[in-house]
Amino acid sequence: MKTTITAKNMVVSEAITNRIMKKTATMERYLRPDTEMYVRMRKERNQRIVEITVPIDGVTLRAEATSEDNLFMSIDKALAKLERQILRHRTKLEKRLRADIPAEVPEFIEEAPAQDERKVVRIKTYTTRPMHVEDAILQMELLGHSFYVFINIETDQTNVLYLRKDGNLGLLEPEY
Repeated sequence: MKTTITAKNMVVSEAITNRIMKKTATMERYLRPDTEMYVRMRKERNQRIVEITVPIDGVTLRAEATSEDNLFMSIDKALAKLERQILRHRTKLEKRLRADIPAEVPEFIEEAPAQDERKVVRIKTYTTRPMHVEDAILQMELLGHSFYVFINIETDQTNVLYLRKDGNLGLLEPEY
């Protein structure tokens, strides 16, 4: 497994790298040897935030954990969340997704704080692939987002799947 470690506002020491590599080695029993894992760490005030992203066969698993002044605790929490996700969705992933579609890491525009005059402060690009609505629902759940943009394989149009306030899902389909 290939693990990429990045950090913002902090230095990645050898002890941190060794801890991550040791903990991620236990994930190898669930994942293929060519799987890539992205570990992003950042320091914000007194918070240590660890985000782990693993693209697997067209689906992206993502876990994030935060703790106060203890990076090792954040790493352990995020990896535990990721392991639970893998176990919970393992059979769904094997049944529903095709192994011949390359993995991608969708990234979304972060929400800006409420202001009188809003402006775009960050732009992220992401790759998408045609998929069924059911696959988009699974992907949105795995990412933990409240919306997901995808190309509907049945209509060949860009759709937006979103979580409604009542807990159900909504689907936006454009009319041309």
